[in-house]
Amino acid sequence: MRLRIEINPDIAALMQAEIAAGEKAVSAAMREAGTSLKSAWRGQITGAGLGTRLGNSIRLASFPKSGDSLNAAALVWSNAPVIIGAHDTGPLIRSKNGIWLAIPTPAAGKSTKGGRITPLEWERRTGLRLRFVYRRRGPSLLVAEGRLNTKGRAVASRSKTGRGVTTVPIFLLVPQVRLRKRLDLARDAERVADSVPGLIVANWAEGKVK
Repeated sequence: MRLRIEINPDIAALMQAEIAAGEKAVSAAMREAGTSLKSAWRGQITGAGLGTRLGNSIRLASFPKSGDSLNAAALVWSNAPVIIGAHDTGPLIRSKNGIWLAIPTPAAGKSTKGGRITPLEWERRTGLRLRFVYRRRGPSLLVAEGRLNTKGRAVASRSKTGRGVTTVPIFLLVPQVRLRKRLDLARDAERVADSVPGLIVANWAEGKVK
């Protein structure tokens, strides 16, 4: 008597199909998780009033670049890590080159290089000299003798008689300042990480239904 055992369907083919389904499920889950985290971080940044430009510095890359893998991953990062990190941690900021931090007032205007204008750049741009005013209470000042234009910026006076010339505070001077923590990126990262197992299961089950 001969016995013949035939396994139908093919176990090897079933296993290979299951692996392929797993690769698709993991890859899809990581793409969803990465997109969710990118959107959440951008929403936090714009919601904190830091602007869409800074929000758009959040980027996403999924791996592998093509195809599916059980080791699929998503990387979310910022092209402005120093600025984002500062608003995420709320650090204590001190001057690198002296004992004062110079914080520009509205009369100082903006830097042509982007970011905050410095006292040296302001003097070069306006041709005016800054004068130090020490105050026992409140921040000390860097002031200039000039006038305010229609935009509220301090400029040199054109008057030969001195009419309209006034002492304008250009910079506030403080020894240090603590940046207010305005972001909590770890909160969203943890939430998205916790959702990954459920996303994998959902995508795996969806693949089987199809």
